[in-house]
Amino acid sequence: MSVKAGLLKRLSHGGRVICAEGYLFVFERRGYLKAGAFVPEVVLEHPELVRQQYREFVHAGSDVVLAFTYYAHREKLACIGREGDLERINRQALRIAREVADETGSLMAGNICNTTVFDQDDPDCVSKIDAMFKEQVEWAVQEGADYIVGESFGSLGEAMIALKAIKKYGQGLPAVITMCFYQTVVDGKVCTLDGVEMCSAFQQLEEAEADVLGLNCARGPETTVPLLKEIRKVLKVPVAALPVVYRTTEAAPNMQALKDPLTGARLFPTNLDCAACSRDDIVAFGNQCLQLGIQYVGLCCGNAPHYTRTLSETLGRQPSASKFSPDMTQHFVYGDADKVRKYNQVLVKSGLE
Repeated sequence: MSVKAGLLKRLSHGGRVICAEGYLFVFERRGYLKAGAFVPEVVLEHPELVRQQYREFVHAGSDVVLAFTYYAHREKLACIGREGDLERINRQALRIAREVADETGSLMAGNICNTTVFDQDDPDCVSKIDAMFKEQVEWAVQEGADYIVGESFGSLGEAMIALKAIKKYGQGLPAVITMCFYQTVVDGKVCTLDGVEMCSAFQQLEEAEADVLGLNCARGPETTVPLLKEIRKVLKVPVAALPVVYRTTEAAPNMQALKDPLTGARLFPTNLDCAACSRDDIVAFGNQCLQLGIQYVGLCCGNAPHYTRTLSETLGRQPSASKFSPDMTQHFVYGDADKVRKYNQVLVKSGLE
């Protein structure tokens, strides 16, 4: 199988690929990454933990080891005074991802993302962003990526720069482009941050020869699925869906807009726990993806192996982690009727019932 066929062959004839995202929040929760800067310093400081996290997501059902190079670009590293580590952090993340992909039979994807410097009114930003993407894409190619993900773009302009960079510097590797949609509405229609109607934006990216297109980050399952239904109507390429694992609503369609129901305070980024999806929410999302024929499926911020396993099983898989999927028939309280009867007898004798 050729390198390019790795992803595209799996997606051919309605095939499905599961890709676990969400490394930033994983390592912030574990105390190895600072919220705010969100720079993946952990890649250099604790590479063994990154390797283990790659393995855990594959164990849970991910078909892809996504190199943890999100926000490992020149602009973000400069913000924390580590621009000198730019190449080292990218190559380290990519090399470990390639090692884990090889040992598990998974695909390995390079990753570029929103740069935080895109300005539709500044034509000079295009060359600056292209240069940032160029170096990251070239490193991904050199370290053996099977395809390149460009993710979390709020503006069509920046998504297009990313796609063109992958096509220009990626030596033929497939391009997966996913976008975030916040609360930007023009004339009643959901739009990109630079004012392009959502479906039109995706059609332009399809015309520019993206191989997979869809949504990631920002929105949870509840507010992602309605947009997927619209996108699915207009695209011919496989559609991607990788929402955050938080209960966004029509009133607060993206996680950045969620408020604490008790205090009214903003939950993003460190108090989102109270809005986390349940596993049943992920089952519902997986079933909706099946109904819509979504082929590239995963979870973004808030993700963890148990969520990825739940999604994988909902999509009809039995990953290695399924060996330890819940089985409450083995529980001493919630198990079979005989176990429940005996437990109730113990409670009565103990005066607790």
